[in-house]
Amino acid sequence: MMPGMSPRRPQVLPDVLAPDLRVVFCGTAAGTRSARDGAYYAHPGNYFWRTLFETGLTPRRLSPHEFPRVPEFGIGLTDLAKRHFGADHELPRDAFDAASLQRKIARCKPRIIAFTSKNAAYGYFGRVLAYGEQDERVATSRVFVLPSPSGQARKFWDIEPWHELARAVRPTSRRGAHA
Repeated sequence: MMPGMSPRRPQVLPDVLAPDLRVVFCGTAAGTRSARDGAYYAHPGNYFWRTLFETGLTPRRLSPHEFPRVPEFGIGLTDLAKRHFGADHELPRDAFDAASLQRKIARCKPRIIAFTSKNAAYGYFGRVLAYGEQDERVATSRVFVLPSPSGQARKFWDIEPWHELARAVRPTSRRGAHA
C-alpha cells in the first residue's frame, strides 16, 4: 500500500453533501491530522472553522468533529483526493479525481463550489486561477477559489476572498440557515 493511503476504508473522510446546498467546500485531500482524527480541517492551526464563523457562514464556531452537521447551515464538504491524505506534495499524481467531483456537484447542485486552495482549483481545472469568483462553472454551480486555511499556507492567508464568498452566499439566504 502506498504511504498516505488509508488501509481501513475506501475514503479517508466521507463526503458531506446534500441537494441544493448554499456552498460546497472542496479541498485537495485530508491532512494527516484530519485523517487521524476522522474530521475535516482538524489541525488546531487550520483557520477553516474559525473563518466560517467570522464570515457569518455559520452562527457559531463549529469544532472539526461537528463536520457532519454542516448541511444544517447549507454547507457541504468534499475533497478532490478521497482515498489519500497528507500534504499536497505527498499525494501521488493520480490522487485527484476531477471527474468524480464533477458528478457529485452535478448531482447535488449547490449554488457555489468553493475550492479551499489554489492547488485544489488547479487539481480540478488544470490551471492556476486567481482568488475570488471565477467565470467557470462546475456543472451549474458558481466557482470560488479561496486562500488555503491550512497552517502550512499561512504566508498566503487572506480572509477577504472568504468574505467575498460569504457575501455571495448570503443575498438569498438567512445567516446560518439552509436556503
